[in-house]
Amino acid sequence: IGTQDTVSPTHPNPLLPPAPLLTPTMPNPTATFNTTEGTFTAEIFMDTLPITASNFVDLCNTGFYNGVHFHRVIDGFMLQFGCPHAKNAKAQNSGTGGPKPGSTYTCGGRTITRDANEGCIPDELVDKTSNEPGTLSMANTGAPNSGGSQFFVNTVHNEFLDWFRPDLGESQHPVFGRVVTGMDIVNKIGKARCDSNDNPNTPIMMNTITIA
Repeated sequence: IGTQDTVSPTHPNPLLPPAPLLTPTMPNPTATFNTTEGTFTAEIFMDTLPITASNFVDLCNTGFYNGVHFHRVIDGFMLQFGCPHAKNAKAQNSGTGGPKPGSTYTCGGRTITRDANEGCIPDELVDKTSNEPGTLSMANTGAPNSGGSQFFVNTVHNEFLDWFRPDLGESQHPVFGRVVTGMDIVNKIGKARCDSNDNPNTPIMMNTITIA
């Protein structure tokens, strides 16, 4: 979805390391999104998408998202975020960036290496949570294993983006979290007036994302 941003058909993914051993009783982390429009929180699905969730948590903990703007907002669809180029709210290349190529993070005691070209992570098409309102979903180019730091928050039920619904379309976006408080803030951002590129006229910035 978007410029640098849809996912791949093969499952299980040969690029994925062996499934990490997670403690069943370990609670999922909560992310607090502090934006210039207000704060919302989301449960991050570490229990079902550990590779994707651990990538997101690592980026949050290293301050990757701090000062980045929502670069694409479409009323009645979704809010897209996470491109490092969007620290400049009006950057023309927003939507094309990702994590540092070749960087690493840990997942269940194992080290995952992002790819050497664009910092992408392996597709994790394992959980059939639909792209319902308030869910966080990985953005990608449509090519296999092309997700990185960008994601979107659905404001309506976009089931045609579900990786397990080929009958509805070719898009494959795995859901890795869900808003638990502050959906009013998400909807407020979703109503932002935007230019012809769906970029908010008044910049909306992520101050911080903290994990607990």
